Amino acid sequence: MNVRYKIVSVLALVAALAILIVGLAPAPSRAASHREAPLIAMDPEADITDFFMFRSYEAGKSDKVVLIMDVIPGEEPSSGPNYYNFDPSVLYAFNIDNNQDGKDDISFEFQFTSEFRGVNKDLGLFLSYVALPPITALDGAGSEGLGLRQKYSVTMFKDRKRKTVGSNLLVVPSNVGPRTMPDYDALAAQGVYDLGNGVRVFAGQRDDPFYIDLGAVFDTLNLRSPGTDMLSGFNVHTIALEIPASMLTKDGKGPDATVSPQLGAYASTSRRRVTVLGKDALGGGDDDKDKARWIQVQRLANPLVNEAIIGTVDKDRWNALDPRKESDFLDYYRNPRLATALNVVFGAPVPATPRDDLVNILLKYAPSDNRLSELLRLNLQVAPVPLASQQRLTVLAGDNAGWPNGRRPIDDVTDIAVQVVGGPSFAGAGDNVNGNDKPLPDTFPFLSSPWDGLNRFHINP
Repeated sequence: MNVRYKIVSVLALVAALAILIVGLAPAPSRAASHREAPLIAMDPEADITDFFMFRSYEAGKSDKVVLIMDVIPGEEPSSGPNYYNFDPSVLYAFNIDNNQDGKDDISFEFQFTSEFRGVNKDLGLFLSYVALPPITALDGAGSEGLGLRQKYSVTMFKDRKRKTVGSNLLVVPSNVGPRTMPDYDALAAQGVYDLGNGVRVFAGQRDDPFYIDLGAVFDTLNLRSPGTDMLSGFNVHTIALEIPASMLTKDGKGPDATVSPQLGAYASTSRRRVTVLGKDALGGGDDDKDKARWIQVQRLANPLVNEAIIGTVDKDRWNALDPRKESDFLDYYRNPRLATALNVVFGAPVPATPRDDLVNILLKYAPSDNRLSELLRLNLQVAPVPLASQQRLTVLAGDNAGWPNGRRPIDDVTDIAVQVVGGPSFAGAGDNVNGNDKPLPDTFPFLSSPWDGLNRFHINP
């Protein structure tokens, strides 16, 4: 990589980011993660690759907040005969703090079940999905070839009460190929559910939206130009929730009226403390569920934190802890090892430590806040930017509606992190991968259709 030495004050970068921390309204207000820790790398169905939260930029939907969780890194589209699925023994959740104390005030939990049915079961076939006839529907006529089918429920936990907001919803299956699924986009559209009260939900396979030269970054920052998007041609499994902002805010008002416009959130996956898989494990029946309580196995709020900030020795413990325990890891933020690596590899100066600016950006609602919690924060009074006008470098390019003010799929968090952590010496630096391998849509669920097993390819120079 040719690091360009430009005289750009790190104070200017930090000041620009700090605007989002304290809020842009007149009144005061309070990476990706692919295989980022040793234990979760062995548990892909519980491995959250990305978490996004943003005000919807779909036309007419700006009063909505969108939450997206991607799991199962590196889904090879041609991985038959057993394709990828959500795990019925994992509890997937979005957790929201709406009063700036770092605690969960609202949670949305997703649980999945599996069934084996249709032509595949009747004929005892060796395939999960088969074109007998072609799969054109998730249920009823045209779904006969959908052998391994998943359903899910959505539960909201608020004010110490649980409420089921959706049940028996169908998951969009992996994209096998055009003979088996001749119109995958039409099939996927059937998996977008309107749950009433302005709530929509989707669960199924999507193209992996994260773009990065993984090989170069983790070969001790052996960056190159041009870079290679090493996630091109791979898919993930996505849970997407669109919900009115008024259902999330403490005062129950929308983004234009609320007096407490900042939300904090993170995605999490949990497993039972003790689980014994029995004969009904595939279907999520009683035999595979122990009554032991749920134990968090991963969390993700801001991108790249566990991947590039937390030391390897602490990565597994970090995943298991509540975001309010972040003071246990404060030294990693104040003395970022990424900055050390940039300095050693490129011989360029980096900002002096301790880096309280990073603590303020990633762990606080405002610099004066004494409570530390690692949450992705969204200032609802910042208007969404249409997809065509969004800037991948977000606030560094004058676009205040992107990370660290929430996070959108287009946001180039790798380059932003290198430039902010590295300081003035690394202004303009990055991995030279500047966009996803597929165009992103501007409608829910905001991620591109997945690569199919027959026609997938991985982009290489």
